[in-house]
Amino acid sequence: MEIWINPACSKCRSALTLLDAEGAEYTVRRYLEDVPSEDEIREVLDRLGLEPWDITRTQEAEAKELGVKEWARDAGSRERWVRALAEHPKLIQRPIITAQDGTAVVARSEDAVRDALSREGD
Repeated sequence: MEIWINPACSKCRSALTLLDAEGAEYTVRRYLEDVPSEDEIREVLDRLGLEPWDITRTQEAEAKELGVKEWARDAGSRERWVRALAEHPKLIQRPIITAQDGTAVVARSEDAVRDALSREGD
């Protein structure tokens, strides 16, 4: 299991605390430093079953500068969104946990973290 975090994010810290409390084995990826490629973002989106606009933090200053709220949310615009997330990783919703079963969750709540843990199997 891998968790994409921003150490300054309280929800990320809460997720790590819960993973530790459950004795989970995981790898931390500080995605603002170790920026995911467009291909990695596409893979995570596939695992999440979401579109790039679903994991974009549209309230961030960078999002407002880019005007992402006005961007089309359709198949033809998907690559523009993916490129923006790769170029501006701060826009990626966090934390994201990728599970061993090939799925992923946006782990912004304790329930979501537990969901990811349940997908790990033994």
